[in-house]
Amino acid sequence: MPQYKAPIRDMQFVMHELLNMEAHYDSLAAYAGTNRELIDGVLEAAASFCENELSPINQSGDHEGCTRHDDGSVTTPKGFKEAYKKYIELGYPSLSVPAEHGGQGLPGSLGNFISEMVGTANWSWGMYPGLSHGAIRTIEHHGSDEQKSLYLSKLITGEWTGTMCLTEAHAGSDLGIIRTKAEPNADGSYAITGQKIFISAGEHDMADNIVHIVLARLPGAPKGTKGISLFIVPKFNVNADGSMADRNGVVCGSIEHKMGIHGNATCVLNFDGAKGFLIGPENRGLNCMFTFMNTARIGTAIQGLCASEGSFQGALTYAKDRLAMRSLAGPQAPEKEADPIIVHPAVRNMLLTQKAFAEGGRALVYFLSQFADIVEVAETEEQRKAADDMLSLLTPIAKAFLTEVGYESANHGVQVYGGHGFIAEWGMEQIVRDTRIACLYEGTTEIQALDLLGRKVLQTQGALLRNFTKMIHKFCEANAENADMAEFLKPLADLNKEWGDLTMRIGMKAMANPNEAGAAAVDYMYFSGYATLAYLWARMALVAQEKLAGDTTERAFYEAKVKTARFYFAKLLPRTRTHVARIDAGMNTLMEMDVEQFAF
Repeated sequence: MPQYKAPIRDMQFVMHELLNMEAHYDSLAAYAGTNRELIDGVLEAAASFCENELSPINQSGDHEGCTRHDDGSVTTPKGFKEAYKKYIELGYPSLSVPAEHGGQGLPGSLGNFISEMVGTANWSWGMYPGLSHGAIRTIEHHGSDEQKSLYLSKLITGEWTGTMCLTEAHAGSDLGIIRTKAEPNADGSYAITGQKIFISAGEHDMADNIVHIVLARLPGAPKGTKGISLFIVPKFNVNADGSMADRNGVVCGSIEHKMGIHGNATCVLNFDGAKGFLIGPENRGLNCMFTFMNTARIGTAIQGLCASEGSFQGALTYAKDRLAMRSLAGPQAPEKEADPIIVHPAVRNMLLTQKAFAEGGRALVYFLSQFADIVEVAETEEQRKAADDMLSLLTPIAKAFLTEVGYESANHGVQVYGGHGFIAEWGMEQIVRDTRIACLYEGTTEIQALDLLGRKVLQTQGALLRNFTKMIHKFCEANAENADMAEFLKPLADLNKEWGDLTMRIGMKAMANPNEAGAAAVDYMYFSGYATLAYLWARMALVAQEKLAGDTTERAFYEAKVKTARFYFAKLLPRTRTHVARIDAGMNTLMEMDVEQFAF
């Protein structure tokens, strides 16, 4: 199994040299004073935890999996509970929680940077505390003072964990048809009855209590998504003084038998008159849940980044050591019986693809995290609105694109190893299995693509898209006289213009037949993803060139950054041509066949 090594230098490059996080934090009163020394100190401590505590139990946790007992309790793999205890001792659950709620008050983006390391080291483990952040945010934003008093402090310390309970067997992503019921009790609580599936971290032995955030319907509620309410349903009921009371009527019926993330207890949860408490207004649960879901979607985008980074680290180590054949240009290691496979162009293509997606994905997630900070704590409504608009556009791109290319990167990792990649002991096939779910949960790639094109672009008449394409245009204009940047700026400017033209063509066809938007959506998402990473890679190339023009002792690092940008533009960005052609081909070949003709 590849031993994870936190890419601290590249993380620092993105944070400090590309995005200037220190100045970003100082621009927000709530985060002012979060300086580079503090940031780097937090990162280095987290890196040590991830490398020494989480990475060593990643493969063993996959092999062992979780065990459900007859009473519905679940035991996590060996070492998981102990690692979680240390995680709490280090104070990570409270890191980015506001001080008024008992947290450390550090930026949410800093929490995302740590999530990258946790997820790459051990994704299954990282889902346990990761889901708690969404539960905390939901109660912070929508809970009553009493609910905050009862639940937040224990969630923030990590003594309790949280989940999100949305999906039902018949419903999937169509939450408008969920059937879980919430019947009013005389004491103001509700009796929650129904079954939820695919509940990550739904039952485990790592924390004393689990706070489930559950979607359910009140009696007489309107049909569809307008009739869904949101409830807190704890595993153990909680007394008025915050102490735990009796066991609530929610139990793990089974653990899903799944392709990957075996170390995480993905549960079927049965609610049998479980005591729940309404969060927010009646029938507005889905609106409240989006606080949780948006957090989770950024977290899922991070998983795509983790897959690219983890598979790259494993593949690079192997490619440097594995000997096979001679270079087509002649022996590169004549003293050995064969050359290391890293000399072969085909292997380099896979490694550079992984590297470009890992480093580009990191830039995108961190870029997105800055806007999330602004939405959370900016002092003016204008600032929050502008940042939220940017998040609205970029979140579905990041979630869908980074998970898809992360899965591609994971497959490249197996391919670099050859037959050994298919064998479990090397750990590369685990990355493929663990990563596959990322393209599905929090809305499949196809649903994210529809959200991007339909809701975020066409329904806003392109306003959200123009916010971003204007940013790209200004960057190209500002650096137009820089001859060293020409190889990046010309294709980026052309692609940026094409983005608007392509959107208009789709919109015109969709006015005549909405299925045209459905037919174009996934290819449009890919086009948008490649264009977004092109912008960030151009920015990274500019920073690296400026460093190389000065007196630096890290020439190899910055030269590699420029060369990776060059690879991205030359070898990966041309994929947009295929997506444009597929978009322009329209819906006819997809929709002309009758259902009965799908025969076998």
